[in-house]
Amino acid sequence: MPTALTANHQASTRTAVPLRILHVTRSIDPRSGGTYEGARCLAASQLANGHTVETVALDAPGLTHAMPGEVHLVGPGSGAYGRTTALDSWLTNNLARFSVVVVHGLWQYHGFSARKICLKAGVPYAVFPHGMLDPWFKRTYPLKHLKKWLYWPWGEYRVLRDAAAVLFTAEEERQAARQSFSLYRAHEEVVGFGTETPPDDAETQRNAFLARFPELRDKRLLLFIGRVHPKKGVDLLMRAFAAHGANLHLVMAGPDPDGMRPMLEQLAGAAASRITWTGMIQGAEKWGAFRCAEAFILPSHQENFGVAVAEALACGLPVLISRRVNIWREIDQAGAGWTAEDDEAGCSELVQRWASSSADDRTRLRAATRPCFVAHFAMAGAAARLDTVLRRLVR
Repeated sequence: MPTALTANHQASTRTAVPLRILHVTRSIDPRSGGTYEGARCLAASQLANGHTVETVALDAPGLTHAMPGEVHLVGPGSGAYGRTTALDSWLTNNLARFSVVVVHGLWQYHGFSARKICLKAGVPYAVFPHGMLDPWFKRTYPLKHLKKWLYWPWGEYRVLRDAAAVLFTAEEERQAARQSFSLYRAHEEVVGFGTETPPDDAETQRNAFLARFPELRDKRLLLFIGRVHPKKGVDLLMRAFAAHGANLHLVMAGPDPDGMRPMLEQLAGAAASRITWTGMIQGAEKWGAFRCAEAFILPSHQENFGVAVAEALACGLPVLISRRVNIWREIDQAGAGWTAEDDEAGCSELVQRWASSSADDRTRLRAATRPCFVAHFAMAGAAARLDTVLRRLVR
């Protein structure tokens, strides 16, 4: 059922002049994680609201993706930075067709190029940092931060300074962004974020997941979905699961680009036999994993929004997250899960508490999940708030 905000917004968009929106991003490869998934859901909502939406990305032509609307792949760019004059040419030749540009992410060439050509063409642009200004990176990777600082004054500082708006998904992200660099200026807007409501076919989704992993049927599943990366606190999860998850089975779903699995299995010890590594799962299998699990866990050290957290709530799944996931306050206030610190004690607390929880505890938490999702994390609401900002920028 649509919220009042969504219903009012849909009514207003029927009379307002549609916008012509261009999303500029490094990659729309589904393996790239939350930035892609968030941009995909946002574009779908904007299309549903009657806007014209196109995306330009630095992937090589031929990439398989699910990005809605017209997509232009002008890569690959050179190296990790992704520099390519093909993007400059495409923007120069096409920017006049658009009312406003939304740039996703920092520290790569697509933002630098978009700033340069938007200023020249007089087209306003907004930037979603997607958590890439969080001071956690400064503390954890000091040498990388030094390299970024050398680039900052003539690169990303200017991208943010000259943006018509810098868009944050939560107040905590906005406050954190100010702490990474002493030189900082931005027109800040907190617009929230969200994800799509899952397809309403839970039984088919469960069957799709269990058809691939039949050994998981009738087990108490604890689910992690995301990139297997140190930032996600996966080492904490292995230790906590080994110590406190004797009556649970852990599902680790997501790509492992750095080959961490052998090291993590060693940390899990004997409990490794109760861990299933699925690799990346999509579509009905992904939704089926949510439907089959008892709870979702993410003990991350830094998480700007956590698309998978919102997806879990949309599927009626309680979430166990660290207080470094920027939406943890909404989870706590709604009673839709439990939160703890992003250390070994905190992760152990989450696993142990869930393993020993009563059926009444789990029922109470599940009852709060969907209302929490609708109130805070449905993409329709986030798209409506962003729509208001973008229209103001165009005016």
